[in-house]
Amino acid sequence: MEWISTLLDNLNYGTIWFLMLLESTVIPVPSELVVSPAAYHAAGGNLNVFLVILFATIGADCGASINYVAAYYLGRPIIYKFANSRWGHLCLLNQEKVEKSERYFDSHGVAATLTGRLIPGIRHLISIPAGLAKMNYWRFLLFTTIGAGVWNCILAALGWWLHTFVPEDQMEAKIMEYGDYIKYGIIAIVLIAIAYFTIRYFVKRNRRDKVDENSKHKT
Repeated sequence: MEWISTLLDNLNYGTIWFLMLLESTVIPVPSELVVSPAAYHAAGGNLNVFLVILFATIGADCGASINYVAAYYLGRPIIYKFANSRWGHLCLLNQEKVEKSERYFDSHGVAATLTGRLIPGIRHLISIPAGLAKMNYWRFLLFTTIGAGVWNCILAALGWWLHTFVPEDQMEAKIMEYGDYIKYGIIAIVLIAIAYFTIRYFVKRNRRDKVDENSKHKT
């Protein structure tokens, strides 16, 4: 992992793209330690924060596409075999994590590729069940871009804000501290949104059923 540490210490648009590509596959690269530090330095005038977000999002799209294509063409048995292999474990991957991402995808449908990009533990794996389900690639890419873009904007805002009062030697620790708060907040928001739309769906369905029932009685 030393070469990743070297890249993290020398962030530019190319390394931002590459590291976010890795983060969206199965390589354990924390996006918080890529986008937020880059935005921190952008606030100091060394980078452009909008280009940071752009290259981070493109990198996430590329990495997610690798997962999608691998799952689409290799299928579940080979994906599980890799997850349970020594290389899979080195990437902090196992079959249980893949199955968890599949359950999330099955429960929330294709929109999971958007909301899943915001949830820790699901974010970098949600493209696998999308590929296994042979979801339309362009729809997958659209949802992935939106989800990754929102996440990168949040991380960039954190890095920019921390530049106003945190010294550089304390930046990494503060990013991880506030990053945890952001994760919990996003999880809460996603759960509330899911509950809202689920309740709304059942309410509308009950209303339609009642209307249909009344129509039958009238006829």
